[in-house]
Amino acid sequence: MNSGIFKYIGSWLILVLLQVLLLNHIQISGYVNPYLYILFILTLPFNTPNYLLLLLGFLLGLNIDIFTNTLGMHAAATTFVAFIRPSVINLISSRDVLELNQLPRISELGFSWFFRYSLIMVLSHHLFLFYIEVFTFSGFFHTLLRSLLSSALTIVLILVSQYMTAKQN
Repeated sequence: MNSGIFKYIGSWLILVLLQVLLLNHIQISGYVNPYLYILFILTLPFNTPNYLLLLLGFLLGLNIDIFTNTLGMHAAATTFVAFIRPSVINLISSRDVLELNQLPRISELGFSWFFRYSLIMVLSHHLFLFYIEVFTFSGFFHTLLRSLLSSALTIVLILVSQYMTAKQN
């Protein structure tokens, strides 16, 4: 059990550092900003208690907010994603998947399931984050385009990272 905790602590540190030191400096035409750090929430075990999901989501977003001086926007967005995660998993999964104690990873549940899961979660995160950032609907389509393009790049990075870290048989 302790090795699992250390694995998740290491994952947290790597994703936060990667986000604040590298990915936050990627801006393509002011539209595309990848946010890979939400992969931490996406890959937590299915049986993670809801209170722990919310706490970890808030703390993860708060870490990003501290480094980027964004006044709680990431904390709100990752808490939202942690909140909707159990509903999304129940929506796209059968009972068999949830009872097998599998982890939400591409290597365990396949590309199709993981792609649908990450698409819903990443799009929800980005829409929430970008609309709370502008806090107006006056530039609705501009913000929507930004959310869609950033989601596409984030999903590509998530899929690549899943294939890179998959256990080789």
